[in-house]
Amino acid sequence: MIEQNFQMTQGDKKTIEKVIVDENVNINHMILGKGEGLPEHFSNSNVYMTVIRGLLSIGLDKQKIHEHPAGTILKIPEGIKMNVKNLHDDTLELIVVKAPAPGK
Repeated sequence: MIEQNFQMTQGDKKTIEKVIVDENVNINHMILGKGEGLPEHFSNSNVYMTVIRGLLSIGLDKQKIHEHPAGTILKIPEGIKMNVKNLHDDTLELIVVKAPAPGK
């Protein structure tokens, strides 16, 4: 088989998983319930964040929190302070692609 197969968790339970980590790209999958989020941090590469379901509440650098619905793809440059949260009742699900892979 030429292709590699990777699986992501399905459901509504809080999940933060690294699906692919290699020399080219990092792909992460996240499921966050109401009130859940990530620790505030700085992007360590270019980040492409796809909202699969729910409503993403995100503060970047000194901006107020912006909200983005399912179907939105955000491009966030390296070195940006990020505050990612789910402030809503519906489950938030994200795919986060870091390219190039951090450290490259």
